[in-house]
Amino acid sequence: MNLTIIVLAAGAGTRMKSPLPKVLHPLAGRPMVAHVLDVARALEPARLVVVTGYGGDQVRQALGEGPVYATQEQRLGTGDAVRQAAGGAAGRAGTVLVVYGDTPLIQPETLRRMIEHHEGAGAAVTILTFRPENPAGYGRIVRQAGTGRVLAIVEDAAATAEERAIGEVNSGILCFRDGWLWPNLAALEPSAAGEFYLTDLVAGAVRQGETVAALEVADPLEVMGVDHRAKLARAEAEMRRRINEGWMLAGVTLIHPEATYIEAGVEIGPDTVIWPNTLLQGRTRIGEGCTIGPGSVIRNSEIGNGCRVELSVVEDAAMEDGSDVGPFGHLRKGGRLGRGAHMGNFGELKNATLGPGAKMGHVSYLGDATVGAGANIGAGTITCNYDGARKHRTEIGAGAFIGSDTMLVAPVTIGEGAITGAGSVVTHDVPPGGLVYGVPARPPQPPQAPTGESAESRSAAEWEVK
Repeated sequence: MNLTIIVLAAGAGTRMKSPLPKVLHPLAGRPMVAHVLDVARALEPARLVVVTGYGGDQVRQALGEGPVYATQEQRLGTGDAVRQAAGGAAGRAGTVLVVYGDTPLIQPETLRRMIEHHEGAGAAVTILTFRPENPAGYGRIVRQAGTGRVLAIVEDAAATAEERAIGEVNSGILCFRDGWLWPNLAALEPSAAGEFYLTDLVAGAVRQGETVAALEVADPLEVMGVDHRAKLARAEAEMRRRINEGWMLAGVTLIHPEATYIEAGVEIGPDTVIWPNTLLQGRTRIGEGCTIGPGSVIRNSEIGNGCRVELSVVEDAAMEDGSDVGPFGHLRKGGRLGRGAHMGNFGELKNATLGPGAKMGHVSYLGDATVGAGANIGAGTITCNYDGARKHRTEIGAGAFIGSDTMLVAPVTIGEGAITGAGSVVTHDVPPGGLVYGVPARPPQPPQAPTGESAESRSAAEWEVK
């Protein structure tokens, strides 16, 4: 497409009552301006320019490389903002589309229709319009009777009673013929307040006898500018509705869509079921045939096929096919459940792996640890991985059986098939197939009779290994 897109993202957004630039306020897990850039890229423009101003460094950092950036040092209106883009945009393509970084709900199909309408009409300027429930405060679109050609945009304060009765208003999104835009923009006169308004170009085009076209958007929500928190909440609800509907159409079951929160960067396989009060965030990937929730949070994590997450938190972690966690489990950063592994209620894993088929049933913590295939971790087991200065690892071999309330004082290795007795404090490595118990844990020792006393005269309790 022979197109340049300019995204205006210079405003501070004072009504947001926040030091964060308006366009960086999050929407469905991403800065709202990032959604606008996604739409812009879908149109495959020859040139994409972002005009920054307030918090420009933050905006550039959030959006990264790709767009051409221009800076509006002083906020002197939309016309001045587009002027700053001239170096990166003028003469680059036949059509220039100007959109706003605070209109994240605009759809690529709408903008594509607008561009086609603009180019088909041979217009110098095309306006995207809408019909709000209450048009007060908006610039009215005055059309020529019979032809529908736009004659003017009349601001609310200057409108007559007849003009105020017009329901069609200006969204602010505009298309221009490149060769017409830049010389006319350079000649634009400031307002009484010293600002340059892009919409003033409409009157100039009409005076020159140029065609000014308009296309009405079907859904006014698409062109809603998010300039305070209440509108941000409205945009969030609409974005979430779109995301959820998209996943349901792709074969994912949402038991209660209104109580399911899926951010824009998440991916979900078909036949997965999402139960209510579940939040899927960031770069989360979920496979096919999973059951997620209720009441679960999954953030920046990889979930395989056929997994289950119930009333649990999974963050920066991974679950391989057929594994499950919960209820009330916590897979922390670096946690990994191998194929078919199970972590039950009140379990916690941090920078640790449960190998294939391993089980950690309940009320245990494993940090900086590796657990081999088929091992069993008894209730209350803890890896004592931090000595106050450094973290240390625990290695548990395949098929090992760790008794309830075992304390594993890292660094320590438990060999394959080894066993620890309940309540043990393990401070030394245990060989494969070994058995240790006690505080500190030791292998079983044969009883030794004291001098002058027969072994038979001692009670069984006195021979307990200490």
